Amino acid sequence: MKVQTLSAMLPRLLIAALCAASFSARADLRVLACEPEWGQLATEIGGDLVTVKTASAPGQDAHHIQARPSLLAQVRRADLVLCNGAGLEAGWLPVLLNRGGNPDVRQAPGLFLAAERVDRLEIPTTLDRADGDVHAMGNPHVHLDPRRIVSLSQQLADRFATLDPGNADQYKQQQEAWQAVFEPKIADWEQQAASLKGLKVITHHRSWIYLLDWLGMQRVDELEPKPGLPPTPGHLAKLVSKTEQQQVKLILYRPINGDDAANWLASRTPACAVELPLSPGEEGTDTLASLYDTLIQRLVNAHQVCQGDNP
Repeated sequence: MKVQTLSAMLPRLLIAALCAASFSARADLRVLACEPEWGQLATEIGGDLVTVKTASAPGQDAHHIQARPSLLAQVRRADLVLCNGAGLEAGWLPVLLNRGGNPDVRQAPGLFLAAERVDRLEIPTTLDRADGDVHAMGNPHVHLDPRRIVSLSQQLADRFATLDPGNADQYKQQQEAWQAVFEPKIADWEQQAASLKGLKVITHHRSWIYLLDWLGMQRVDELEPKPGLPPTPGHLAKLVSKTEQQQVKLILYRPINGDDAANWLASRTPACAVELPLSPGEEGTDTLASLYDTLIQRLVNAHQVCQGDNP
């Protein structure tokens, strides 16, 4: 029998130890994010410790996602399902969770509903289907305010640590490093957007209230006669006089809305139409910071152009 000495075994033991350390630093946590903004936040905070899959594509309407078999498979494998919540995915997320065969992600800590963990705007006092597609828990698009994103990044790092306690310190360090870079940008963005404060706008849908609230802009009306209903000729005609009377400067829409209604109104009033991305991954916005960069650049540029056209 061949007997190995300790000195002969040391190289192998060292290699095994290094491999174990390398394995522990690899992705341990499987995250299924409902929307690109939450997938991006998970990636930026979790780094190499998480593997992130996203249920919807950039620019897709998160109200209408099919609970297809590939998503059910992702739910079965997930350690964390990270979604917007506040009713945004009400048409498909419950189906996904119930059929996914993974009870661990049907409630916390395996389920993280971001919008329900921060203060929300536009919470209705009464609910009536005649008012259109109104969210009972308030406007769900909280990611358009970077101040709320900072709070959610901290909460998400804590949740990662709960689910993966062996890497808790690293999640904390990664979030703190991310915040140290991201948070100072908020003041820079606010300074860049100073000329937008008090500006009156019309939006296609009620997607932008958190962005407008953060930047001190004012929404006068929507192109939709009621939330979720397409613009009608009669409603658009009423907006012509309202745009002029209220001195509306910009008309905001996103690509999936199409530009017909926005351009129709812009062609008949002094206001200018501007297309904005809603999520990272649209229009070359590959990070959360670049999303806010693009939003502010487009708003400021559109306002400057509109002022030049309508002195």
